[in-house]
Amino acid sequence: MATKAVMTLPRDDPWQVALTQFQVAADLLSLKRGVREFLAYPRRELTVNFPVKLEDGSVRVFTGYRIHHSDVLGPTKGGIRYNPAVTLNEIRALAMLMTWKCAVVGLPFGGAKGGVVCNPKELSPEVLEHLTRRYATEITIMLGPESDIPAPDMGTTPQVMAWIMDTYSMHRGYSVPAVVTGKPISIGGSAGRIEATGRGVMIVAREAARHLGMSLQGARVAIQGFGNVGSIAAVALHSQGCRIIAITDSRGGVHNDKGIDPQDLLRHKEQTGRVAGYRGSEAISNEEILELPCEILVPSALEGQITKDNAARIKARMIVEGANGPTTPEADEIFRDRKIFVVPDILANAGGVTVSYFEWVQDLQSFFWTEEEINERLERIMTRSFRDVLAVSQEKKVDMRTGALVRGVGRVADALLTRGIYP
Repeated sequence: MATKAVMTLPRDDPWQVALTQFQVAADLLSLKRGVREFLAYPRRELTVNFPVKLEDGSVRVFTGYRIHHSDVLGPTKGGIRYNPAVTLNEIRALAMLMTWKCAVVGLPFGGAKGGVVCNPKELSPEVLEHLTRRYATEITIMLGPESDIPAPDMGTTPQVMAWIMDTYSMHRGYSVPAVVTGKPISIGGSAGRIEATGRGVMIVAREAARHLGMSLQGARVAIQGFGNVGSIAAVALHSQGCRIIAITDSRGGVHNDKGIDPQDLLRHKEQTGRVAGYRGSEAISNEEILELPCEILVPSALEGQITKDNAARIKARMIVEGANGPTTPEADEIFRDRKIFVVPDILANAGGVTVSYFEWVQDLQSFFWTEEEINERLERIMTRSFRDVLAVSQEKKVDMRTGALVRGVGRVADALLTRGIYP
């Protein structure tokens, strides 16, 4: 049961969820029909089917996608995920969310997303490299430091970004480090990039707690998902005095109401490959962790985990979305009625794209900042963005998700109207 909770497709179509959220913001902004229609459709969609030779000499055809939702504010920006559950509608939805996310935190980017239908855990490093380079070649017509800049997402790593950067550079005949972000530091990556998304989750959780008059000292935290986002968020929240009481990954998880040391759990996972089995803890599933009594719930796994079926049983005072799209619109309605404070994905996990922006800027000017400078800039942007979204939500008397969407969609719509419609 624990595996199914995270690894199955969400029950609600992610594209329909994203469109529903967009229409709510469009209504509040009174967008004209033409502007609304323009922003509802992705600008470009590319589907590729490409062969990869496996270790036994056989050939397998993989399917991949790259979608540009909007480039009104600048080059498109968005991760590439490798997952067997990747679908075209999922990538469409995530590309749209990236547009609003970049606008919410004031970055000069539009939204994009990419993905390959595969399970990277089942592929050898050699096959994974061949798959990545062939996929990068297939989508090269979409990429470029002035047009579309990918980054890591679920199932991809800094090494995958290095292969994409090298493949693109080989086609150009010279090195182009700014074509991807989330790279290893040795080839133009940024200090603080790996930690950025989880660190941003901690910053907005801290600001939300301040707004609610809630102390983080001893605050119980449950985290679904212990990848890059969940693990860093756990460490960062623990450093703020929070008590991490439960953590899961795709294979299940652990619960200890007295608290779990996330650094020690990371060492356990490195040794065993999973969270389950950590000493002094009880087993817990990905469904059960969402319903634990706690002050802060951080869903950091796949989208569609919190629905109308389980929202009424969630006991957290605050939900901070480390994952993209973990909550359906029906669940949001339940949380509004129950006065549960939700910090939405397009604000809560925007730390990653913010430091990706820093990395892109550093690569373009070939001048790099220290980790302290990166973290100071990230702190300023995330804190300011939280306060801006909170101000919109209070002014319009809406929840934080709607406030964030109004801010993001409004900025893109304003830019579109200022630029005008070509020709």
